[in-house]
Amino acid sequence: MLLTAGERISMAVLAMAIADLGMEARSFTGSQAGVITDADHGKARILDVTPGRITQALEAGHHHRGRVQGVSQTTKDITTLGRGGSDTTAAALAAALRADVCEIYTDVDGVFTADPRILPNARKLDVVSCEEMLDLAANGSKILHLRCVEYARRYGIPLHVRSSWSKHPGTFIVDNPYDEGSGMEAPIITGIAHDLSEAKITVVGVPDEKGKAADIFTAVADAGISIDMIVQNVSAAATGLTDISFTLPQNDGPKAIQVLQAVKTSIGFADMLYDDKIGKMSVIGAGMRTNPGISAKLFRAMADADINIEMISTSEIRVSVVTRSDQLEAAVRAAHTAFGLDSTEGEAIVYGGTGR
Repeated sequence: MLLTAGERISMAVLAMAIADLGMEARSFTGSQAGVITDADHGKARILDVTPGRITQALEAGHHHRGRVQGVSQTTKDITTLGRGGSDTTAAALAAALRADVCEIYTDVDGVFTADPRILPNARKLDVVSCEEMLDLAANGSKILHLRCVEYARRYGIPLHVRSSWSKHPGTFIVDNPYDEGSGMEAPIITGIAHDLSEAKITVVGVPDEKGKAADIFTAVADAGISIDMIVQNVSAAATGLTDISFTLPQNDGPKAIQVLQAVKTSIGFADMLYDDKIGKMSVIGAGMRTNPGISAKLFRAMADADINIEMISTSEIRVSVVTRSDQLEAAVRAAHTAFGLDSTEGEAIVYGGTGR
C-alpha cells in the first residue's frame, strides 16, 4: 500500500493538471482499472485486464490515465509490477481496450541505435521490429521494458515511443515492418545494447562426466536465478576436468555462490571464481539473417580498438560479447562506427537525463 502511494499521488495530480487545461480527466488505481496480477509483490505479472470502469468512463467522454499497480487474483492485495511497470501497464491496457496504438513518453526522442547518454552521435530510428526491440530490451537497452514489448507483440498493439519534451515523431515498434510490400528492407544492424549489471561465475575443475552441468545449473535454477551466457571449455584430456563459465545478474551473485558452495562436494568441482567487473555488448539486427560476416566485422572492430573479448553468444539476429566493464563504452563506440550507425546530424538530445 505504501509503495503505491506515489502512483496514487501522481495520477491525481496529473488528472488535476489536465483539468486545469480545460479537459475532463479521471484517475484510476490499478484495481479500479481492472489490472489483475499474480501475487508476486515487486515483480507481479499481469494475468488479465478487465477495464469495465475505464470503458464506461471513455464512453462517457472522460480521459483517463492508468498507473503502475494491480490487484492480485488470489489474495486481492495490491501488487506492484517493478521496474518498467508503467510501460507494461500501458501496453496491457491498450490491448484490453483494443487501442490502435500505445504511446509511451520518455526523456529522449525515441529509440536510438545506441544509448544517446554514452553515444551522443547515435541515430534515432523511425521504426523497429518487435523482435529487435525484445532483444534490445533484454540485453540492456533501458528505453522500454521487456515485458511491455512482449505484451504489445502478443496482442498486436503498435508501440510509439516519443519524448515528453518535444514534438518529434518518435519511433514506432511494430511486429513486421520489413514484410514484403512494406518497401522497407531490414537494416543489417538496427542497434547496440550494453549492460553493466551482470557478473560472471566460473566453476573450475568440473569432472567431464554426463550430468555434471545439469547438476550445476539445477542448483542455480532452484535458487530462482536466471542465467544468460554459458561457455564450457574443452576438457583437458590428461585430467578429465573442464571449466564452465556463466553470466547472471550481479544482484544474484552472492546467492549463486552460496548454493554452488553447498553442492561443491557432491558435484566434485575444484573451485569457483566470481567476477563482477564485466560488461556485455549486444549488436542486434534482423538483417543479420541474410548478411554473412557480421561476427567477423565485429571482432575486427574490437581487435582494432584493442578490446579483449571474453565470452561470445549469438542468436539469429544478435551477437553478444563480454568485455571488461571499463572497456564497454569503447566497445559500443567502436561497433557503432564499424557498422556505419554514426549520425551525421549532430548530437542526440537527452531532455530529462533520468535514464528512462
